[in-house]
Amino acid sequence: MRIAVLGSGAVGGYYGAKLARAGHEVILVARGEHLSAIRARGLEIRSPALGDFTVQCRAEEDTVAVGEVDLVIVAVKAYDNATALPLVRPMLGEKTIVLTLQNGIDSIGEVAAIAGEARVIGGTTYIATALSAPGLIEQTGTHRRIVFGEVFGSLPRHSSRVSTLHEALSGADIQSETAGDGRVPIWEKFIFLVPLAGFTGATRLPIGPVWADPFIRAQFLDACREIERLARAEGVPVAVDVIEKIEKYIDGIPGTMRSSLLIDLAQGKRIEVEALHGAVVRRAVAAGVPVAIISTLYAVLKPFAPGETRPA
Repeated sequence: MRIAVLGSGAVGGYYGAKLARAGHEVILVARGEHLSAIRARGLEIRSPALGDFTVQCRAEEDTVAVGEVDLVIVAVKAYDNATALPLVRPMLGEKTIVLTLQNGIDSIGEVAAIAGEARVIGGTTYIATALSAPGLIEQTGTHRRIVFGEVFGSLPRHSSRVSTLHEALSGADIQSETAGDGRVPIWEKFIFLVPLAGFTGATRLPIGPVWADPFIRAQFLDACREIERLARAEGVPVAVDVIEKIEKYIDGIPGTMRSSLLIDLAQGKRIEVEALHGAVVRRAVAAGVPVAIISTLYAVLKPFAPGETRPA
C-alpha cells in the first residue's frame, strides 16, 4: 500500500515505521527538526522489548508533494485539527481510506468533514511511545494495538476495506483488531481516558496514588459512569461491563503511569482538554446527561489548554 502518516510523532511515526519496515511505501508528514532528522538519518525506533530498528522513509511537509495515497493515518494531536486536517485533501483519491487514531470522539466527524464520510474508518490505539529527539521514537513495553471499524452508514458491519487494512497492519507486526461498529472501541477508550487524564492532571500525580485513595477511586469510577451514560444516550452500544473492565485494567497497570495530558501539562505544552473533557461537557448539554465530575475536571484544566502556563 501507499501510505501517508499525518502526524509522524510518537504514535504516527511508530506505526509508519512498522509499516515501512514491512515493505509498504510510507510517506511521513512532518515538520521542523523532526522532518530534517528523518530526511538525514531515517526514523529510528528504540524498543527494549521488541528490538531497535531504523527505517529510511520519504518525509514531506507539503502534502501536495505527497499526492494521492491508498491510506492516510491521522495521528496529530486533536488541538491541531483546524490547521492539520485540511492537509489531508491533496492526498485523497477515489478509493483512499482515512484511518483516525486520535484521542477523543469528535475527530471522526472532523475528519469526515474534510475527507467525506465514505472514506473514513474510525480507530483508537493503545501504545506507550515518546518522541525523545528529532527522528527518534522510544517505546515502553510491547503494546502496539489498533482497534478500528466502520463508523458511518448502517452498523454494525465488516467491510472488505476493513479486512484489507487489518491484513496490512497485522503483516507489519501491529496488533490489529476489527470491530463491526468502530464507534464502540473509540468510546470505550474515551470512557477510561477522560477520567484518567482528568484526575492525574488535576492532582498532578501518576495513577498510583490516585487509585490507592478509596474516595478518589470511587469518584474516578463515577466519572467513567457519567461518560458511559452519555455514550448510551448517543446510541453507542458500549459493553455492559465496561466499568468493570476499566477497574480491572487500572488494577494491573504500574502506579507510575502518567497520562499524556499530565506529561504535557508538566512541560507547559498544550493539552487536549477540549477534545476530552470539553467534548463530554458539550455533548452532555445537548443530550441532557448530567456530568458533574467531568465538568469540574474541565473547569480545573481548561485554563491550561493553550500551554505555556505551567502549574505551580
